[in-house]
Amino acid sequence: MDPFRLQNILNEELRAFAIKDYCPNGLQVEGRSHIKKIVTGVTASQALIDAAIEREADAILVHHGYFWKGESPVLTHMKGRRIASLLSHQINLLAYHLPLDIHPTLGNNAQLAALLGIELRRGLEPWDKNSVAMVGELKSPMQGAQFAAHIEQVLGRQPLHIEAHQRVIKKIGICTGGGQSFLPLAAEQGVDAFISGEISEQTTHTAREMGVDFFAAGHHATERYGVKALGEWLSEKYQLDVCFVDIDNPV
Repeated sequence: MDPFRLQNILNEELRAFAIKDYCPNGLQVEGRSHIKKIVTGVTASQALIDAAIEREADAILVHHGYFWKGESPVLTHMKGRRIASLLSHQINLLAYHLPLDIHPTLGNNAQLAALLGIELRRGLEPWDKNSVAMVGELKSPMQGAQFAAHIEQVLGRQPLHIEAHQRVIKKIGICTGGGQSFLPLAAEQGVDAFISGEISEQTTHTAREMGVDFFAAGHHATERYGVKALGEWLSEKYQLDVCFVDIDNPV
């Protein structure tokens, strides 16, 4: 498959042009003209590039790519080495950030919710049809400590649990990755708990004072599943050879 055709397929499925983002979505580095084997992963780190080279992949598809807003444009040091590796091996790099977070079935929020038994109901930001954060309900309501244990069992990583009440958790807000800033808005909408990847210092105080249990389950751990699902979709629909490579990251 031609890399630009692959980009068009992904752009259409993820509605990439309809979503404002902090980075370019789509083909970020052009490599060889025919793509058959794809390596997917969360972040376009050197370790993932090396894994793609070892597997003789034609393309890498990630959630966290390059060229972020405010980032220095110079190709030196770590960034220069990464780009040089891609170019010297003619490996295409495609990346999708927010479009992959919010896709209703393949997205990070949707995939994490399905794994944890959360039925998503609506966007947390009612004024934005492309809301990054979501609100849903636990299919099997449980206490906070039980939900923390459930997250650990599903993700293989113990979450940081800020306990703020003794209520059973049913209504829950969710935003994978660095979504902790949505906690106040979620609290105003009456959620019992909020789950994200990261936590900030002030998140603890906000959770306690607004009475919402908060679960920080890891940026990487909460965002493994969207790009993996997207790769599986490509493999099934377009008969591409796709391999998900999980580069260990404790954060």
